[in-house]
Amino acid sequence: MKTLYEGKTKQVLLNETSGEYFLLFKDTATGENGVFDPGSNTVGGNVLGKGKIGLAISKYFFEIMEANGIPTHYLGADLDHNLMKVRKIVVPSLEFVLRYFTAGSMCRRFTLEKGVPFNPPYLEVTLKDDAQGDPLISERLCLLKGLLKEGEYVKLLDLLVKVGNVLRKELSEFDLTLIDFKVEFGFDERRNIYIADEITPDIWRVQDKTGNIPNQIDCAKLILNEIARKK
Repeated sequence: MKTLYEGKTKQVLLNETSGEYFLLFKDTATGENGVFDPGSNTVGGNVLGKGKIGLAISKYFFEIMEANGIPTHYLGADLDHNLMKVRKIVVPSLEFVLRYFTAGSMCRRFTLEKGVPFNPPYLEVTLKDDAQGDPLISERLCLLKGLLKEGEYVKLLDLLVKVGNVLRKELSEFDLTLIDFKVEFGFDERRNIYIADEITPDIWRVQDKTGNIPNQIDCAKLILNEIARKK
């Protein structure tokens, strides 16, 4: 396997013999100062088994998205080796954020109280650039930088809302309220759109029925138990 990209929690790999692409889910978790946080831009430490759990959860949610008519880059999973087989797509350096309630960086940036509801949900697009702190980016700048083509910005936001509807409903069945989440999208050679990367507690913030907001490690364990119970 040839490593094409090394991220904070995953590697992008190419099997040079078969031409197949894979994501390797690592045991690293984002956070800062000893506190795990899915919204952090730094690696907070290692958690044994996190990669395998994250892959199992991604497999579950990608299959649910596909069942609801939302295209994903997911093609299969090898849980024993933490590998997810994926489509060959181009993923622009953008993250698409949907917020049902104020939380995290939004509260810090705009001096807002936590937990204020949005109806309809609040949508943001950020440039994926750790050095710049993932700044907000407009449609016009996406076009100027060549990250998207005309009309794709709106299409991606429409798809983001659909993803949120499915994710919110599924998490509610686990007695979890979805606060916000972020996803990445990619394009194939024909500019067909797919959800890329992962769908795990690393990309969302939730609140349980007691009002607690679990970190991504605790949330992943809870989700995995709920998935096993449903089966």
